[in-house]
Amino acid sequence: MTTTRAPFRTRIIGTGGWAPPRVVTNEEMKKLVDTSDEWIVQRTGIKTRRLIDFEGQMGTADMSLHAAKAALESAGVSPEELDLIIVGTVTPDLRLPSAAILLQNALGAKKAAAFDVVAACAGSAYALSVADKFIQSGAAKKALVIGAETLSSITNWTDRNTCVLFGDAAGAFIVDAVPSSEPGAGLIDIDIYSDGTTWQHIWIPEGGSRKPMTPEGVANHQDRLIMNGREVYKFAVRSLVDAAKKVLDDNGLTTADVDLVCAHQANLRIIEAIADRTAIPLDKFVINIDRYGNTSSASLPITFDEARRDGRMKPGALVLMMAIGAGMTWSAGLYRN
Repeated sequence: MTTTRAPFRTRIIGTGGWAPPRVVTNEEMKKLVDTSDEWIVQRTGIKTRRLIDFEGQMGTADMSLHAAKAALESAGVSPEELDLIIVGTVTPDLRLPSAAILLQNALGAKKAAAFDVVAACAGSAYALSVADKFIQSGAAKKALVIGAETLSSITNWTDRNTCVLFGDAAGAFIVDAVPSSEPGAGLIDIDIYSDGTTWQHIWIPEGGSRKPMTPEGVANHQDRLIMNGREVYKFAVRSLVDAAKKVLDDNGLTTADVDLVCAHQANLRIIEAIADRTAIPLDKFVINIDRYGNTSSASLPITFDEARRDGRMKPGALVLMMAIGAGMTWSAGLYRN
């Protein structure tokens, strides 16, 4: 929490979400790997996920465009009004340029600076934190924050421990600046964290500058995501519980003050453990992992958008936001609706 009040605070004025129309059930996953609906639901809470029809059909910027248009429409903002576009993603359409640049072009947001943030599943939270600093300082008045992933492009479809988890999607926030002196909705605080000692909990061995992709590596799925699920679970629960308690304590609040939780949908068991250890009732958590799977950086804005559109996020509600991803990277924030 800052000790000196910034001249502006960040307010979310529009949200949007989009996922491919193709719904993939657990029964379909049984055709790829040795698994079952019972095994998947018991361990993850996932019943279906949304995937592009095939690799190359569309990219991250394409999905981002759908989510961005929905968010702009809900905010009543035109692309030309945007000063900034930040996309949180680990699956950009191209190695160069960024997904944000492709999105800027597609939107026609001519005056917006655009760049990507790479923080895996915490990407949208990191991007929101960056946008918040631009807003607080007065450097930007309106910004588009995106979390978007085409995870099907980095999934090993022969690994039953990971392939059942992921989905493709994009979520968006439109944020603007309001004077800090004025009461009302806005971002209260947002913290970001990282621990590089855990980098091999979730990683892709080949395809970077250190180890370029090789035919042998591709044959052995070394260009695809590898995850140590047990270690990720332990780290995620501990880190998010600590981060949530800290951001609340820093702002003179407790878990009893929380009206709604929009958390990254990594695994239902992680969400349940966080609810138990924070003593926040599970029914205050927005849960859609059963329908979308783990959509990485898209997960946080999609849950936020869903809660806004279906009426669960009431005016004045205190919203706790959380996300964690590879790195490890994680974040916790507070928003007054």
